[in-house]
Amino acid sequence: MSWGIAFRVGQYVKSSLWIVPFVGAMVGLVLAELGLRLDAGGVLPFYRYSPETATAVLSATIGAAASLTGFVVTMTVLGVQMATGTFSPRYMRLWYRDRMLKILLAELIGTLAFAFTVIRQVQPEMVPDLSVSLAAAGVILGLLLFMLYLDRFMHRMRPVAVAALMAGECREAFRDWVREAARPDTAFVARGSMGPSTAPVFVVRATRAGTIQAVDARGMTRFARHHGCLLVFRHAVGDFVPVGAGIVEVHGVQPPAAATRHLSRLVALGVERTIEQDPSFAIRVMVDVATRALSPAVNDPTTAVQVLDHLGATLRMIGTTASPADVASSATITTGVIMPVRTWPDILQLAVTEIREYGGESIQVVRRLNALLGELRSVVLPDNRPAVDDELRRLDATIAKQFAYGIDMDLAREPDTQGIGGPTRAPGLDQHAATS
Repeated sequence: MSWGIAFRVGQYVKSSLWIVPFVGAMVGLVLAELGLRLDAGGVLPFYRYSPETATAVLSATIGAAASLTGFVVTMTVLGVQMATGTFSPRYMRLWYRDRMLKILLAELIGTLAFAFTVIRQVQPEMVPDLSVSLAAAGVILGLLLFMLYLDRFMHRMRPVAVAALMAGECREAFRDWVREAARPDTAFVARGSMGPSTAPVFVVRATRAGTIQAVDARGMTRFARHHGCLLVFRHAVGDFVPVGAGIVEVHGVQPPAAATRHLSRLVALGVERTIEQDPSFAIRVMVDVATRALSPAVNDPTTAVQVLDHLGATLRMIGTTASPADVASSATITTGVIMPVRTWPDILQLAVTEIREYGGESIQVVRRLNALLGELRSVVLPDNRPAVDDELRRLDATIAKQFAYGIDMDLAREPDTQGIGGPTRAPGLDQHAATS
């Protein structure tokens, strides 16, 4: 199995709602056979049931497990429908990847399979007492897991909870990228859109339309070194490519035909972006939550401010981390991989531009943005400060435009870590306000 196919299979398994419950059903059948053997051997003394009582318990177990499974699915679908309409369609990702939901469905379907297997063994002369008790215990465990899932599900329906989850995934993916880029056998170039002026000897093209979900950078680097060629990516992870679009250009030595086919298998194309190698997608989701809250239909700037809290923590980590990518000119590289990576200005623009545009009329949002950018300016690496200064100037211009005919321009230009209503700072304290 190629690397690209293996990655897509992994994504399918993570996103699938049927695989874990199917495994639960198989486990239920195996446990039922094991329990019946223990009952037949009289290994473990347990509660005693009459045939009628055992049949009634198992019938109730089957009905309860089936009904609870349907209720869980119905409740989840309705909740997700309400949540996606309220703050972000990307909430679906959290639902179909939720481990607790899959474990709950696996336990309920496993209990259902267990009870079906046991009920057919109830005879007037022999009652599988242990198995009957285990089936009833399965329903009780399913109810407990349901309460845990309900608590988790209700809390995750809050927009700020989605922002917190996305921020955590973004930071984890960014740390993984830093570790990957720091390896000696990988090569990233920040100015990846550049490349040799000569024509490529071969171009790997997309055989189907899709989003570039991930790239086996180590495999690409080994390929380039083994064949003595230069691989230049024309698209970044997260880009959508149509059929026939060039993804990788091969410069220098022409690899064998079989090798070029292997090269195409090191790129995973899928339906939508993933966070694993694309931390910016998590930022995209957080921004979507904030802008949906700022829409006239919702008009909830407090939610946008809460999202900015988590965006600020994420930007702080990224802006204070030295990029391990090779920033040398790509013209000096003759063997290796040139892959475009997002720079600090790219990430900062993604995080704040739309929130500034959609929330420019909200004094709460602009004050929180001012505080966020001011804090970033004081902590990010020196090379990253010009981008922050540029965003501060843009924010000040937005405030000047939106509050030009109002009396609150002076308040709008004041930074506030809570948006509005936060503790007033002492006069003369540097508040990192933007300059006109």
